[in-house]
Amino acid sequence: ELIREGYQASHRTYGYRRIAWWIEQNRGVTINHKAVLRLMNHLGIRSVARKRKLATKMSQLDTYHAYPNVLQRDFTATAPNQKWVTDVTYIWTHSGWAYLSTIKDLYDNFIVAYAFGRENSVALVQKTLKAAKQKEMVTDGLILHSDQGQQYTSQAYFVLTREYNITASMSRRGNCWDNAPMENFFGHLKEEALRQYHSLSFEDAQQVIDDYICFYNYERIQLKTRQTPYQRRCLST
Repeated sequence: ELIREGYQASHRTYGYRRIAWWIEQNRGVTINHKAVLRLMNHLGIRSVARKRKLATKMSQLDTYHAYPNVLQRDFTATAPNQKWVTDVTYIWTHSGWAYLSTIKDLYDNFIVAYAFGRENSVALVQKTLKAAKQKEMVTDGLILHSDQGQQYTSQAYFVLTREYNITASMSRRGNCWDNAPMENFFGHLKEEALRQYHSLSFEDAQQVIDDYICFYNYERIQLKTRQTPYQRRCLST
């Protein structure tokens, strides 16, 4: 009902991201934008606004790479750096939307690397993956699972995963459950940290994210293991 209300209030022009924002701003309910997309598809509603021409041009200029769903919702691993999941989430700041790209290890839920930027770009995703490669021992066979976002279907991402001998895996279109562990982390970040602040500058949001990820990795006890991600990671060595 809230989605329908926001859709009608926008004269049917809002897409799923703006509807998620509208619900939060006007009704005080926080809902993940991908959940809004899934429910909009279920309701059979979508924005009547025309697609941006820039997006069409970008898709024509860049080579499109699709990957099979190698992960297949098997979110278990027997050691670090066997299976990673990655995604980009939107965070509102005083200066507009900012974007957090993150890589999470499924063995211990450790946040391997992340990058925060003002643009949702291929470069942001590249920066995250390069940081992960610098920190971790990446061996052949590592699976890196993502959704079908433009960054992950790009030629640059294809080249980088090939260079690092990483097996790219992709969710099915419009199916957020295929990457549930990454969505779970973003939910914790927004609920336990960002939600405490009504509005933040880009720099303050960066600091909140830095502090929370440090807490999440090294201090926050996981209910399933009764350990922090770092403690579990150390036990594997």
